[in-house]
Amino acid sequence: MEKEQFANPNYYENRELSWLKFNERVLNEAKDKTIPLLERLKFTSITSSNLDEFFMVRVASLMDMVHADYKKPDIAGMTPMEQIDAINAATRELVESQYTVYNRSLLPLMNKAGIMVIDKHEELTETQAKYVDRYFEKNIYPVLTPMAVDASRPFPLIRNKTLNIVALLKKKEGVALGGTGKGEAEYATVQVPSVLPRLVEVPCEEGQTHAYILLEQIIERNIAVLFSNYDVKTAFPYRIMRNADLSIDEDEASDLLKEIQKQLKMRQWGEVIRLEVENTAEKKVLNFLKKQLEITNDGAIYHINGPIDLTFLMKLYGLEGYEKERYPKYTPQPVPEIPAGADLFECIRKGDIFLHHPYETFDPVVSFIHQAALDPDVLAIKQTLYRVSGNSPIIKSLAQAAENGKQVTVLVELKARFDEENNIVWAKMLEKAGCHVIYGLVGLKTHSKIALVVRREEEGIRRYVHLGTGNYNDSTAKLYTDCGIFTCAEEIGEDATAVFNMLSGYSEPLNWNKLSVAPIWLRRKFMKLIDREIRHAENGKEARIIAKMNSLCDQEIIAKLYEASAAGVEIDLIIRGICCLKVGIPGVSEHIRVRSIVGNFLEHSRIFYFYNLGEEELYMGSADWMPRNLDRRVEIIFPVEQPALKEAAKHILSVELADNTKANLLGSDGLYTKVDKRGKVLVNSQEQFCREAEEAAPVPQDARKDRVFIPAEPVESE
Repeated sequence: MEKEQFANPNYYENRELSWLKFNERVLNEAKDKTIPLLERLKFTSITSSNLDEFFMVRVASLMDMVHADYKKPDIAGMTPMEQIDAINAATRELVESQYTVYNRSLLPLMNKAGIMVIDKHEELTETQAKYVDRYFEKNIYPVLTPMAVDASRPFPLIRNKTLNIVALLKKKEGVALGGTGKGEAEYATVQVPSVLPRLVEVPCEEGQTHAYILLEQIIERNIAVLFSNYDVKTAFPYRIMRNADLSIDEDEASDLLKEIQKQLKMRQWGEVIRLEVENTAEKKVLNFLKKQLEITNDGAIYHINGPIDLTFLMKLYGLEGYEKERYPKYTPQPVPEIPAGADLFECIRKGDIFLHHPYETFDPVVSFIHQAALDPDVLAIKQTLYRVSGNSPIIKSLAQAAENGKQVTVLVELKARFDEENNIVWAKMLEKAGCHVIYGLVGLKTHSKIALVVRREEEGIRRYVHLGTGNYNDSTAKLYTDCGIFTCAEEIGEDATAVFNMLSGYSEPLNWNKLSVAPIWLRRKFMKLIDREIRHAENGKEARIIAKMNSLCDQEIIAKLYEASAAGVEIDLIIRGICCLKVGIPGVSEHIRVRSIVGNFLEHSRIFYFYNLGEEELYMGSADWMPRNLDRRVEIIFPVEQPALKEAAKHILSVELADNTKANLLGSDGLYTKVDKRGKVLVNSQEQFCREAEEAAPVPQDARKDRVFIPAEPVESE
């Protein structure tokens, strides 16, 4: 087959539809009857939050293309408008499935477990109704701002993702105040306050341990109080999703930080791309909303059979007294090569150290910066920050290091989507502490995960480096599976210095010792590695590629994988989310297998394996095989070379390829199905890594009694 034929659009899956299939796999966890109830609620909630971000970013971007009359098809041959139509159709099926699970499975199980969620105020008992009315009067009424809509009062600006209630009103007899005239229909809207809890606990009935009603139902029940001069004919909740994708021309933005702050405010008022309403909404009122919100495409309207926005279910996940309805507790284990209280620099000098989170604790990474901040022999610290936690100990250590007189350089990526505000706060704080803060290269996001510590020692200057696949975020490090290494290898130290010189100035190295860096060198590196396996296969030698990542949608890489498969290279792909490659195409992808693991932790690490005639090469890093990672971001891929570390990385891949519990296999029909485990020993890769970390950790057995999987929250932003 000619190489050009690998570009056939029929050989590719649309990126957005592939992402929706990923969210469907998340929802399948909520459908799984073998999973504890509260875990199933968690996955239902995650499905909703995922969908929100997907619309605010991906669908919004397609809408921008439509408005710009951009009609170029994607790699699957679909125009932006065709993609939007297909997305709305697929999303409608997904949402219907989601509410079927909620209404027919989860609600009855919650009731059976003693947890009652009342999503219709008409279902309140007399005792509960009295409690709710008093609660409204004391806690909710003072916060509400009802907004009437008439000739003198235009429809208010509705904020992104807020829950609101629209009401159809009719003026009472003899009332002269405002309005359009006696007996004429009028409209009003009121925002459900986000400052108040969405779930309000009410008195329990017999057999219940917890009973809740949703905040919007309390407001709807008492809405007549807000419009005393009117009869309320109908009222129902609604929610809108707006375009939240920031549009920044960095060449025109003289001050990037100020421009992003301005754009963050604009995010609340972008174009409406999705309207959710109760499925009982009256057509007349719905048409009013469509007109006011300027919605011209009925495909953007979603009629919901239940409470709008199921993310409130996450609030139930941590309910006390329901331990049996959650997975047992898991505590990240110590790293065997780093004893408690050890000098981290001394440990690294003994040999490279492999880290596997969250099975092993993230504490050594935090300690790395903390010890460097206090160590009088440390001269400089340089680090990239993409997403950090709300109360980051790493940020505090960097500030402390600067105050201690060390040279501290921090690249803060302001354009990390939905973390822009957080990162602006940290950037200003670090600058005040005396750190040199840089914001990366124009037009590129810096997504690489690297920290460099320069230390004066007896033998001279030594550079210590941490490289990872995940962010320097101590919170998500308990939720996301990631890998990293500590090293003081001279060649990697030199490369690390070159990376920061490139980011802070105009220094571009002629070559790299060990690291491969996007956007200039990384794509070429991957193509060469795949080409080498192709040559080996064509020469009749064994050839194999294993790649684990979050997403695969780069056409050039996929075409090269097709070429490799056609040459006889055996390829296994472990891809959590988007996969635009199709398997099982005769003569094209018959030697490619794709699996996706959706479990209690969010699969986030990137590991790349190339057989190389038995001289196996392994790489890890921050980049997926996506155009944005290879062409529009600063990314780092680093080799895993020491034998023990190579074995650790290979072990991760082999266990995940053996997973027959949480793995989903991609079929030639484009659908994902669970692995057939009949007659096989059950392998749950995440559970196995937990056990292995516990067995390897130098801690007493009684310290491992509780094991809990903290809820993972899959995100598209990365």
